[in-house]
This record gives sequence, structure tokens and C-alpha cells, in this order.
Amino acid sequence: MDKELQPPPARRRGHRGADVRRIQEWLCLNGWSVRVDGAFGPATETAVRGFQAGAGLPVSGVADPRTFAALAAPMAGALRPVEPAGRSFRALVAAVAEQHLAARPREAGGRNRGPWVRLYTRGRQGDRWPWCAAFVSCLIRQAAAGLAVTAPLGYTCSCDVMAAGASAAGLLVPGARIADRTAIPAGSVFLTRRAPGDWAHAGVVTAAAADWFESIEGNTNDSGSRDGDAVLRRFRGYRRQDFIVFPAGADG
Repeated sequence: MDKELQPPPARRRGHRGADVRRIQEWLCLNGWSVRVDGAFGPATETAVRGFQAGAGLPVSGVADPRTFAALAAPMAGALRPVEPAGRSFRALVAAVAEQHLAARPREAGGRNRGPWVRLYTRGRQGDRWPWCAAFVSCLIRQAAAGLAVTAPLGYTCSCDVMAAGASAAGLLVPGARIADRTAIPAGSVFLTRRAPGDWAHAGVVTAAAADWFESIEGNTNDSGSRDGDAVLRRFRGYRRQDFIVFPAGADG
């Protein structure tokens, strides 16, 4: 179990600290917006009661382990193993991306903060930790685990490190060299090039046409920013895009 899913001890009005912040983050992610300040006051208690009532739980105002598990259920669903069902590695990457998208991951408690960010970045959060590459890295590892194979790229929070690893493995394809864009397979990774040797954003390709491709990407928003706050489905053009194209099997 990921540590973000591990329930803290029961917390109630008057408690303070990191466990309370986690509860407040999950309340916000479930539509019960409270101030994420680590202080369990009357507003947090009211939000807990409201969530419990809507979830069919005993309405106590106490955030016990059962309540926490219900709050964090979307993440548990996103991390559920995806049945390979004969799919290739890259097809499984795309399927895992869809599963995460359905859980509606987004930040909570500030820029690059919250349980989803910590899940993808392995516990890091804050202004210095954009998480688009970390999101992709987690999808790759989850797909590899589903097929019981070695992930073709190492985990990273950096688009540049991801590109370097893909280049070393012979998987990085400059966008300008792709003659038939419609042949870019779902489950590939796009990297937005800021300058030669410098990439600023990453996500997973889910479909490709001649002049656009569909993606699922983290740390973005409705305007397509590389410093947004959610995992979203987007449609992008090919300008300044390079691609990591995996072989049908993770081991080639």
C-alpha cells in the first residue's frame, strides 16, 4: 500500500499536525473545501460530518480510519492493477493513464501540493516540484508491474532526465523526423521542447492524427499550462513536440 493510502489514527476537533493536513487535503479533493492548515477546528469537523453523511458512514465528525479510506478511495482505484488482457506495454501505459484520469487527480493545499502530487513525486511537494514527468514515470512503472517486466525508463521528476534516458535507450524520436504522425502509438510519451536539449512538459499520448494528438497529462490546466494543478485530457499540436516511442513489449 502506498503511504498516501495509509490511514492516520482517528483525528477529531482539537487535533493538529500533518495527519490533520492530510485529512483536510482529502476533504478538499472530495468537494468539501476547508483551509488546509493542520488545525482540526469546527469547519473541518463540519466537512467531515458532511462527507460521512454523503458516503453513508456513521456521522461522528471524527476522521477515523474508515472515513479516511473512503476519502482516499479514488487513489486506491487509480493504483488498482490493470489487467494486461493481452495488451502490449505501451497499450497498458495508455490504459493506466485512463484509470488515473478517471480518479481526477489534482493538487490540494497549494501549488504542487497534496496527496496526488506526493504520490507521483515520491513524497516531494512544493514550488520546486513540478510533477508532469513524475506522473508519466508512475504510469510507466505501474504498467511494467502489471506485465511483470522491467520498466524501460527509470523513475524521474525531470523531463530532461526522462529525455536523456529515452535517448540513451534509443526510444526518443524527434517530432520533425516523424513522417506519419498518425502512426504514433497510444502509450507513447510526448515531450514539449523549450530549446534544443531542454524539455518543459510531458504526458502520455492516447491517440494521434495528422495535425493533432490527444494526451493525458499531469500538472496542467484548461489552458494547457505546464504548471497547472490537475491531470487532464488535452488535445495538442505537434509544434516543438518530441516523442518517446516504446516497443510493443517493455523489453523490446
